[in-house]
Formats: sequence, structure tokens, C-alpha cells
Amino acid sequence: MAAEVKIYTREWCGYCTAALRLLKAKGVSFEHIDVTGNPDMRRWLVEATGRTTVPQIFIDGEAVGGYTDIRALDERGVLDRMLAGNEKNASL
Repeated sequence: MAAEVKIYTREWCGYCTAALRLLKAKGVSFEHIDVTGNPDMRRWLVEATGRTTVPQIFIDGEAVGGYTDIRALDERGVLDRMLAGNEKNASL
């Protein structure tokens, strides 16, 4: 079973674009949430992740970070397993 993936982005964000590209290249389906101009959603992201930056990516409900974080997971060979739903807490 594939993992549930959500990505929170904003307009004009190079890291957001790069993260979207990486996820699309992986062929995974994901929910894309644009938080541009949505201060309530941005506040929630800070509470949920402890980070003020975007993108923020969640895999099976776990905040795994932004673009550089998922790229590092990919380089370690962990991202594919997480996206397939086969790896829990791999980013820890």
C-alpha cells in the first residue's frame, strides 16, 4: 500500500518547485496544499513541524521536512521505501 503524501507549498518558492518535481519523478500521488496567503495554515505548519519554512512534506502523517530533507532521504535510499509505505520513522 502506498503512503499518504501531503506537501505544503507557497507560490514563487524554488525549494517547493524542486520538491514537487522530485515527488512527481517518483511517480507518487500526493496532495498539494498551497498555503500562499493563508496565515492560519502557516501557523498550523509551525505548530506541527516546528519549522517556519516551506515546503513541508508529510508521509503517512509524519512530518519529514522540506526539499533538502527528502532529497537526503532519497540519496540514502530511504525515500522510496517511505513512499511505498514500507518505512516508518526513517527520517529520525
